[in-house]
Amino acid sequence: QVQLVESGGGWVQAGGSLRLSCAASGRTVSNYGMGWFRQAPGKEREFVAAIIWSGGRTVYADSVKGRFTISRDNAKNTVYLQMNTLKPEDTAVYYCAADARPLRLVVVRTMTQYDYWGQGTQVTVSS
Repeated sequence: QVQLVESGGGWVQAGGSLRLSCAASGRTVSNYGMGWFRQAPGKEREFVAAIIWSGGRTVYADSVKGRFTISRDNAKNTVYLQMNTLKPEDTAVYYCAADARPLRLVVVRTMTQYDYWGQGTQVTVSS
């Protein structure tokens, strides 16, 4: 089993930055693709960004492209989401997830292909 714990959320003014972390325990995730998703009040959970096991390939939702950066440190069993130029519409609970099919070279955007999920961290962006 893999446990994922997100941190780094909080309140920030529009234009500001936050860095989210997702720490994995129970098993190494160094061979797993990882993703970030978010869910705003009254809306469905949506894809934000994903990264393959090696860090060599990433993909982003159009709404965050150029502003957010996903990265990983496999030695620390941790994945990050650097969020810059935040907008009020980025307000949501952010979740990280692990795709437990090892060494996949495809970046996964679909929620149903992720096997483990964290509890989420709240990000609030004020205008």
